Amino acid sequence: QVTLVESGGGLVQAGGSLRLSCAASGFTFSRYAMGWFRQAPGNEREFVASITWDGGTTYSTDSVKGRFTISRENPKNTVHLQMNSLKPEDTAVYYCAADPKRITRATPYWGQGTQVTVSS
Repeated sequence: QVTLVESGGGLVQAGGSLRLSCAASGFTFSRYAMGWFRQAPGNEREFVASITWDGGTTYSTDSVKGRFTISRENPKNTVHLQMNSLKPEDTAVYYCAADPKRITRATPYWGQGTQVTVSS
């Protein structure tokens, strides 16, 4: 059974930083693309960032470019999202996702989410 467990969320001031982590199990982690989505109340789920199976290529949405960095540690079955220069509009529940091909809205495996709140 594929299991993804996010951690590292919390409350920070605007301009601050958080590092989210996602612990994966139940599949061959090193062969899966991994990613992060977020969803604020009343909003649709939004793609944030993704990384290929070997960590060779990363993608991110325009609103977080230059501020967020996705990375992975395959020996530890873990993916991270380093979030710097946080803004109040980054406030959302952040979800980890896994896919054997590429991260899309149809990606089948998701974690339970971790709350990120940025105060102004």
